[in-house]
Amino acid sequence: MRILAGLSFLLIALVSVPARAEEVDLELVLAADGSGSIDDDELTLQREGWASALTSNDVLAAIGSGLIGAIAVAYVEWGGPQSQVTVVDWQVIRDPATAEAFAHKLRTRPRGAYGYNSISNAIDYSVRLVEESGFSGMRKVIDVSGDGPNIGGRPLAEARAEALAKGFTINALAIRRPGGRPGGPGGMSLETYYGEQLIGGPGAFVEIADETRPFAVAARRKLVAEIADSGGATRHATLQAVP
Repeated sequence: MRILAGLSFLLIALVSVPARAEEVDLELVLAADGSGSIDDDELTLQREGWASALTSNDVLAAIGSGLIGAIAVAYVEWGGPQSQVTVVDWQVIRDPATAEAFAHKLRTRPRGAYGYNSISNAIDYSVRLVEESGFSGMRKVIDVSGDGPNIGGRPLAEARAEALAKGFTINALAIRRPGGRPGGPGGMSLETYYGEQLIGGPGAFVEIADETRPFAVAARRKLVAEIADSGGATRHATLQAVP
């Protein structure tokens, strides 16, 4: 009986031990604009851009060069204050097969976000997603892509400050509007607005997608910089053009 009791205690103790979080080089939330200003074609353009970037040789090489050689990625689309949708939940990407699996999900899942431009609530949602991910990343990055400023939800400055205080880096991909129309408030360019009021943390930077730099190219460049942690030493830095 004593032996059985001892075995029972040991089993209970083993079950009670929390599972150790899987270690990765980077926990990355791709928080993409799925608001009312993004039509179905533009939504597909964004998803295809991220999918092709994640499966590119450049990005896979950057992942492989990490200390662990793996990153955890989740893809979120955001709209109004009450509309944030996890399109592809957490998945480890370490090789072409895992990258292709993520890309397939991204290309085939339905859209679900609605309303207009609560970047602040998207940041809050992304922070919670990372905190509940079950991974232990050496770095935590929220990558916001969008074509306009924050409109609804709580003040962007509050959400940003709280995320940075928790050790997150926030980067941005500004999608310029056709014809060079300013996307920021008061005639400000969107990249300037993102640089001054959105990004933050070590090496934070803004990338740009426009008529001369396709979204897929911008997404690939951005991912390589984020994974390699080479975005730059200061806030509001934009990468120089590459082929």
